[in-house]
Amino acid sequence: MDLSGIKESDQGSRVLPRSFYVREDVVQISRDLLGKFLITRINESLTSGMIVETEAYRASDDKACHAYNNRRTSRTEVMFGEGGKAYVYLCYGIHHLFNVVTGPENNAQAVLIRAIQAVDNIPLMLERRGRDMLSPQLSAGPGVLSKALGITTSFSGHSLLSDEGKIWIEDRNIQLQSDQILASPRVGIDYAEECVHWPWRFRIKNSKWTSKPK
Repeated sequence: MDLSGIKESDQGSRVLPRSFYVREDVVQISRDLLGKFLITRINESLTSGMIVETEAYRASDDKACHAYNNRRTSRTEVMFGEGGKAYVYLCYGIHHLFNVVTGPENNAQAVLIRAIQAVDNIPLMLERRGRDMLSPQLSAGPGVLSKALGITTSFSGHSLLSDEGKIWIEDRNIQLQSDQILASPRVGIDYAEECVHWPWRFRIKNSKWTSKPK
């Protein structure tokens, strides 16, 4: 794992607590998720990757958010719950996109995980993606990272607060400085009028595992 320029402390890893997710500032949480580790355990097989790219979405005023103007549907209802759950939706009927629900109850917001750097059980991740060699194409994109980790819409609503479940996020003490984080407009939201230009997409600088800048 290439972590050039990124410091790792000697403290042990830990599952992110509820307090991390229930903060009201989804933009800050989106930045804070960089360098954390997204982990799945399916049929006793654990896979993981370091989060290197995120996007923030906020219901109240963000026209790019599925729950814009506090619109509640069967799909978005999970976003109105307390932070610390998974929100997974199907894009184009093909791609399962994983989001982290954040904020207090009834304050719908979420962070889309756009890319990870593969870390644990890379052979299984390659098998799930039908690939022979490790490259950024394995998990540089929200749809492909979900496939590599085995995430599907069946995970939507699952708690992220315990490593005894199928999915959680860990702090492994990667310490990023502000100048190691790039902010830019989000991707694929041309319909969102003035919200198109909000710099709510975050990437680890110089990481080859992120998708290309807009």
